Amino acid sequence: MSKKIKNATPIRWGMIGCGGVTEVKSAPAYKLVDGFEITAVTRRNLEKLKDYTKRHHIEKYYSNADDLINDKDIDAVYIATPPDSHLYYALKVSKAGKPCCIEKPLAPSYQESKTIYNVFNEKNIPLFAAYYRRSLPRFEQVKKWLENKDIGEVRHINWLLTKAPNDLDLSGTYNWRTDPAIAPGGYFDDLASHGLDLFIYLLGNIKEVSGISTNQQGLYKAKDAITACWIHDNGVTGSGTWNFGFNEREDRVEILGSKGKIEFPVFKDESLIITRDNHQENIFIKNPLNIQLYHVENMKKQLIDRNYSHPSTGKTAMHTSWVMDKILGKEK
Repeated sequence: MSKKIKNATPIRWGMIGCGGVTEVKSAPAYKLVDGFEITAVTRRNLEKLKDYTKRHHIEKYYSNADDLINDKDIDAVYIATPPDSHLYYALKVSKAGKPCCIEKPLAPSYQESKTIYNVFNEKNIPLFAAYYRRSLPRFEQVKKWLENKDIGEVRHINWLLTKAPNDLDLSGTYNWRTDPAIAPGGYFDDLASHGLDLFIYLLGNIKEVSGISTNQQGLYKAKDAITACWIHDNGVTGSGTWNFGFNEREDRVEILGSKGKIEFPVFKDESLIITRDNHQENIFIKNPLNIQLYHVENMKKQLIDRNYSHPSTGKTAMHTSWVMDKILGKEK
């Protein structure tokens, strides 16, 4: 049973970090969900912080995250900073005894993710991770097909994700997403974590996984070419290839079953395709503009409505971190 929040509605969120991910994807969703509000934000750049609060009509701001975390008017905290600071802030939020949502990945390593999960679990404080694809209607449709055995018994899942280097990569300008101290796998950490976490949601935990990774381009120090294979607890096998030095972007997932297959992209807003009995069906389910909306609504269901368990928690995100580390050879 989750620890209850006093004065359950509205739940007043404090947000640590207000970079690009919060502009459209997440922060507006917290304001749209009935029973939630963003009361305060913090970031190190005071000028940008003031501009953000003005544009998003947020009441309070702090230049010091400790002040936000310990503010008696803040009921819960959303950590939206780069992954290398997640553990630092999460420990402070857990000490304050407040529910927390952390941007993905939960931390740069499985060991840090495990530490975060343990401190919240020991205190029975709700902990969520922003793997919002678990809550999107388009992937709920995929899950329904699988549960109904519309393609028979699932045999294998495969994902190919590629993209060309961008101007920032080619310029050599610093980018935390390709800094191995923050993201050892580079764009793999940022992008592949979404898909792998989704596959775990659709098909269950992974029991064995291995991978190989290298840097083919030499544009930055993090990895840029990764391939992996794995097996889920239920015996479904999986494979993936992620290359960030290809000439074009590809994003293609295939789930193969004994009687058909399902195809979809993880990131592109395109149709889901199911093929069965020699018949192909295309279904388009549009993502919301504020793509974390359903994820945030589901947090509200758990924290306020009570009779609900959110699909993306600290525990599920910790397992995804373990899988990522195994693929990169960091976890033995």
